[in-house]
Amino acid sequence: MNSHPLLPIFAFLAATFPSPAQQPPAKWQYNHDQIQIPSATSEEPLARTFSAERASNYLDQAARAWTGQRDCVSCHTNGAYLRYRPALTLYLGKPDEAQRDFFIDQLKELKATDRAKFKGGTRTAQAVYIAAGLAEWDAHIARTLSRETDEALRFAFQLQKENGAWQSLDCWPPYESSAYQEATVAIMAAATAPGWLESDLPSTLKVKIERTASYLRDTPLPHDYAGVLKLWATTRHAPLASSDERQTLIEVIWKHQNADGGWSIRSFAKPEQWGRGNRAAKLRAEPEFAAPSSDGHMTGLATLVLRDAGIPSEDPRLKKAVTWLKANQRESGRWWTRSLNTDKFHFITYSGTAYPLLALMKCGELSKK
Repeated sequence: MNSHPLLPIFAFLAATFPSPAQQPPAKWQYNHDQIQIPSATSEEPLARTFSAERASNYLDQAARAWTGQRDCVSCHTNGAYLRYRPALTLYLGKPDEAQRDFFIDQLKELKATDRAKFKGGTRTAQAVYIAAGLAEWDAHIARTLSRETDEALRFAFQLQKENGAWQSLDCWPPYESSAYQEATVAIMAAATAPGWLESDLPSTLKVKIERTASYLRDTPLPHDYAGVLKLWATTRHAPLASSDERQTLIEVIWKHQNADGGWSIRSFAKPEQWGRGNRAAKLRAEPEFAAPSSDGHMTGLATLVLRDAGIPSEDPRLKKAVTWLKANQRESGRWWTRSLNTDKFHFITYSGTAYPLLALMKCGELSKK
């Protein structure tokens, strides 16, 4: 793999900023071939000025490193890359096509895997995220439905449970801990793939799609974070909620906004509500438990979902969020978000960087290439 202009910056950061004392993190958040990205910490200095290029390079390099080292699709890194990065093409350039190729190869492997092996682990989530990533590629780059995306969506819905959701782990919030979250990813993928829902789908598949919509409409929200995801899903597939419910979900997001203009993921669920609650002791022991600070993941997500839901970028509350985002990027290009799981890798800083870029784009803060 060729060297990258940001690699010296990552090496410099690794040598100069300290790590949190509570739990020693890994030396590298991502480490493969010539890519070495130091562990994310709250101590990383703030960037002097906002840089979309540094954020984009972090997303590109981290996804390449994860794919090269782990050889799997993960919700929090390369799965997030192909799901979020294509929408930024006009502003950051075309995403790494090798990631799409990898997803297609992984789809072939999953389809050849004994279905009994999908009952545990992350294979089902991988299938859903592969479909979502390929759908986004078609929507923003190919501008037409590809055979691979159609194949991925059909396969993902074959794995659907009778209740309209998918088998999900319950241990690694916010991603691999919630069947509700995976259902929103699946329905958004179906609605995003160009013309897929309107195509000549078999009646059995249409029943499965409606089953997911019914699951999302009728299942009580496990926490306010799930409400954000439901609202986002309604912006792609409107029949998931009434206009009154959409407005209620919007108001819940505003209720959680901090005085500095940002949001904290920790305020959107009680510790016991994440997954099966097995991270509750860690979360309650954190110094900021009573008043969690704003983070990149939730501030970016809340902002972009509110924009997609029709809140104008001129809204003073969104302007305050934009100010927070532009002032809180770190020198590496990331935005800090503390993991809900462990204090070792903080992989959530990946979506905590993708979401802010999408939010700033939707608020008119990025320049086109």
